[in-house]
Amino acid sequence: MFFRSEPKWEVVEPLRDIGWRIRKRYFLMKTKNQPKERLVLSWADLGPDKYLSDKDFQWIIRLLPSCLHPYIYRVTFATASESSALVIRTFNEKGTLKDLIYKAKPKDPFLKKYCNPKKIQGLELQQIKTFGRQILEALKFLHEKGFPYGHLHSSNVMLEGEMCQLLDLENSLLGLPSFYRSYFSQFRKINTLESVDVHCFGHLLYEMTYGRPPDSVPVDAFPPAPSEAVVAVLEALLSQEACKNGMPTVSRLLQMPLFSDVFLTSSEKPQFKIPTKLKEALKIAKESTEKRLIEEQKLIHQHRRLTRAKSHHGSEEERRKRKILARKKSKHSAFESSEDQTAKSSNSNNSAGSGASSPLTSPSSPTPPSTAAVLWVNDVTQGVSALLPPPAPPPGAPAPPPMNAPTPSLFPPPSVNGTSRGALLSSIQNFQKGTLKKAETCDHSAPRIY
Repeated sequence: MFFRSEPKWEVVEPLRDIGWRIRKRYFLMKTKNQPKERLVLSWADLGPDKYLSDKDFQWIIRLLPSCLHPYIYRVTFATASESSALVIRTFNEKGTLKDLIYKAKPKDPFLKKYCNPKKIQGLELQQIKTFGRQILEALKFLHEKGFPYGHLHSSNVMLEGEMCQLLDLENSLLGLPSFYRSYFSQFRKINTLESVDVHCFGHLLYEMTYGRPPDSVPVDAFPPAPSEAVVAVLEALLSQEACKNGMPTVSRLLQMPLFSDVFLTSSEKPQFKIPTKLKEALKIAKESTEKRLIEEQKLIHQHRRLTRAKSHHGSEEERRKRKILARKKSKHSAFESSEDQTAKSSNSNNSAGSGASSPLTSPSSPTPPSTAAVLWVNDVTQGVSALLPPPAPPPGAPAPPPMNAPTPSLFPPPSVNGTSRGALLSSIQNFQKGTLKKAETCDHSAPRIY
């Protein structure tokens, strides 16, 4: 459909798999008016972060050829439909910055070019300083314009002579995922597209310095670099502290010693006019993209916490600790249950024996059966005597002791050697009722009349 409406373009050949995206295709093109000039057509479908309306999307895509900046690669033609976008640029025989680092040919497939490099070697210090400064200037320009980028990596930096120029400004408008999204989505402080660009610049600077991307991020220790100033910038972008606390701004990076003394010779005046209404639409789309990034970071953070907890509780040491704790709890509960049973049995025994009378004698000297009968008779006799009034004393006899006077004990306390106890028991056993003297009483209970 595109070639029907634009007949001046002609396809030379497809460039198969030169990029890393599955749903983005490249074609080598030429124009009928200038058949020797080579161009590259890139065609991509919409991604998950496309939040612009169809009208605004097509409008901003058509404005891309008007973007003029010495460090942004020029767009020759751009158009968009409801589901995709098509951009044409000039084909560069030198290739990208990644092709320079890996000594690769631009037309080769992506995996062949970069997955097995013959020699790993970084750039010279002056190239690192110059290319880094130029890339930061392009990022600063886009941030000031409110244009979201978020797709900085070495394959999106074109080499034009001694200058670096950014590619694929349309990716953020299409809503395509970033090349380094799996890295910065792990850090919740990298939650704006500006901080995403700065973090991606750290990856790019590492690759320019050491000739390969970092194995993992954050980086704990950096290998020797051509300058300490390079390591200082890398620590500010890729270290554990930087990823935890947040990224510096582009302006702050430009003031660092690595880039502050770089002199840029380009005289081209930057230009990119975006209407106010379209700026507002870009701002809303940028906020929506950042919001989705924050939600994704929250999910990743929760998943990582859950994974760490499962790994911790599933470890052999934790299992052993839980077994020991379970044994202690079972022993403690068994001890408490045995104590409860002992207390219950003791209480039942005490309640059962509370109404029983204690024995009169010790278990070592049990009372014979006749002794109990004698004691019962003696008790009855004493009771009857107590009910009757005391007999009158005979003439000349001493007066009886008062009622409240203490009476001598009937049973004297046993001695230590047991002699008194034996005499007492003998007198009780030989007791005869007939030997008791008959008591003579005088009944004074009748009333007296005077």
